[in-house]
Amino acid sequence: MPITVAFTVASIYAVAITRGIKLEERIRQYSRGASDPNILLMIWIFVLAGAFATGAKSMGAIDATVNLILSLLPSSLLLPGLFIAACFISLSIGTSVGTVIALVPIALGLGESLGLSNAYVAAVVTGGAFFGDNLSFISDTTIAATRTQGCSMKDKFRANIAIVLPAAIIALTLYFVVGLELPAVRPSGEEGSFLLTLPYLLVLVAAVAGMNVLGVLTLGIIACGAVGLGTGTLPAWDWIAALGSGITGMGELIIVTLMAGGVLELIRYNGGIDYLLRHLTRGISGKRGAELTIAILVSVANLCTANNTIAILTTGKVSREITKQYGLDPRKTASILDTFSCFVQGLIPYGAQLLLASKLAGVSPMDIVPNLYYPFIMGACALLSILLRFPRRYSR
Repeated sequence: MPITVAFTVASIYAVAITRGIKLEERIRQYSRGASDPNILLMIWIFVLAGAFATGAKSMGAIDATVNLILSLLPSSLLLPGLFIAACFISLSIGTSVGTVIALVPIALGLGESLGLSNAYVAAVVTGGAFFGDNLSFISDTTIAATRTQGCSMKDKFRANIAIVLPAAIIALTLYFVVGLELPAVRPSGEEGSFLLTLPYLLVLVAAVAGMNVLGVLTLGIIACGAVGLGTGTLPAWDWIAALGSGITGMGELIIVTLMAGGVLELIRYNGGIDYLLRHLTRGISGKRGAELTIAILVSVANLCTANNTIAILTTGKVSREITKQYGLDPRKTASILDTFSCFVQGLIPYGAQLLLASKLAGVSPMDIVPNLYYPFIMGACALLSILLRFPRRYSR
């Protein structure tokens, strides 16, 4: 079923079961969710991302960047290199969405040369993007988790890295093993190809430097036009047509995002999240049970909101009360909130990251999910950290 149809059915049902107010007010409430500032910000990102991705492809930036990477790395190191790059960039810029925008188009070009599916290479980048989203000092999730639990970012990082670093190492090892079986490929060696890589290099540098993602994408669009016109690879009207095609190509993604915002707002309005918070906090037994409850709370909230930062803020107050009542370490609680929210966000097919990656890759979000090594392993390591009570320093 097309995801737009699925959300249409969900939207109609959500409006229909909302009681106590007239139909016009139900629709108005639904529209408030769709027009949430966080939803609209994602839409502006999608618009600029579509323009940049199509513009860069039209002027040859993707092919040139792929050729440059192929000339520097052997085939066996391309998948590990992509994963490490995604981890590093997301750690530097604190956003998984920005990392997906910057790296997925390049990954698709590499995947094509290696005979890998678009879904697989998109998953490599998307998985690595959540490493930094979970750990970065400037990530919204880190800020939300530490503020709600009253601990420092530095202390939360120390507790968090002990949980997720083994997951990253395991995922990296898997990519090394897969890489050993990939065929050797050579770059096409097109002249002047390095100049065509400048838009992507500029985007990466600007992102790592901390520029706002909208500013980064705008800079990338301008750079594509300047390089394309300067090298003669992209006439002016072809560039403009490519921008228009990229923007309209994001139409389905934008519609799904608006519908998801509306449905999730009606879930909140009807008390669905409060209901879950009340029932999931009953019957807690011991520190292990308390930590598991916090993990379940933030995971369910993330399923209902499709936003890991909002999920942390929604459950942060209740989690802090549980932490105080059962004598948990706030640093461990903050790590659990951040890690499990990123785990769920990395796997839900209606989350911004998977929707954007799937759109850029031209596949269904469900095709990407089975290939997401790191989020699955991260979730397993986070669960083991609760069941086995590690790191010991933060689990007393």
